[in-house]
Amino acid sequence: MRTDGTTSLLILGEFGTGKTHYGAQLLLRLNQQKGALRMRGAAVNISAFESAIESLNEGHAARHTPTSTYLESVWPIQDGHGWTFDLIWPDYGGEQIRDILAARRISPAWRGRIVQSAGWLLFVRIQHADVKDNIFSRPLASIHKAPPADKDFKMSDESRLIELLQLFLFVRGAGTLAQYSSPALTVLLTCWDEIAGVGAKAQPGEVFAKYLPLLADFVAASWQPGRASVLGLSSLGKPLDENSQDEDYKIRGPEQFGYIIHADGTQDSDLTIPISDLAALVK
Repeated sequence: MRTDGTTSLLILGEFGTGKTHYGAQLLLRLNQQKGALRMRGAAVNISAFESAIESLNEGHAARHTPTSTYLESVWPIQDGHGWTFDLIWPDYGGEQIRDILAARRISPAWRGRIVQSAGWLLFVRIQHADVKDNIFSRPLASIHKAPPADKDFKMSDESRLIELLQLFLFVRGAGTLAQYSSPALTVLLTCWDEIAGVGAKAQPGEVFAKYLPLLADFVAASWQPGRASVLGLSSLGKPLDENSQDEDYKIRGPEQFGYIIHADGTQDSDLTIPISDLAALVK
């Protein structure tokens, strides 16, 4: 809870996890009141998302944001019952997350966001995740018998995300003797339509455990039941290219595309649901 009494939700995700496309599609839904949530006022610093919307309207994928780009975008939102909160996008390009882990240092601005936010939405793109062999994916004996030729240590992506969550929880002053109830956590598996081997009615929790078992077990063990969830997301509904045009997108409009996958595996076109579900946990 912020000092002004407004509940805030924090968006977390490294570069290339799909925050840009989701932000653009979510902004369209909020402004057009197509979903469970709507804007209650003017959002701050949305120029980057407006640029992405322009690309989508032309049937193109949005260009990746340069790693040097940084902005904080604050979106005032309300649900159908009039409950209000702020959605905070603190780092558009994703470089801030990697910088925090590389330097093991958190700025005062980031510290304030972490402490004051009541819920976290963590973007994870499975198909870009570098997963190392471990006791969850291979028997320990087989790993021991076949040591890697390259002795240089490199942390796996899921280990890095665990460290990120641990670091943020430490900043909040959260203890380790009991499971967490706050902040509420939603893990959003992005680019769902691109994940290999995922069939109809596949449940995001099962996909999460299959592809990122170490991270999935950490979340399950650390948060109280009902305080953490896993959803699937396809912001675009299908792959787009930066240079070639998708005529269907241009004719019908980007707001006609994209979907989320509920925990039970059902599909829904309301892209505001990950935010509304997380907000419901922190009311």
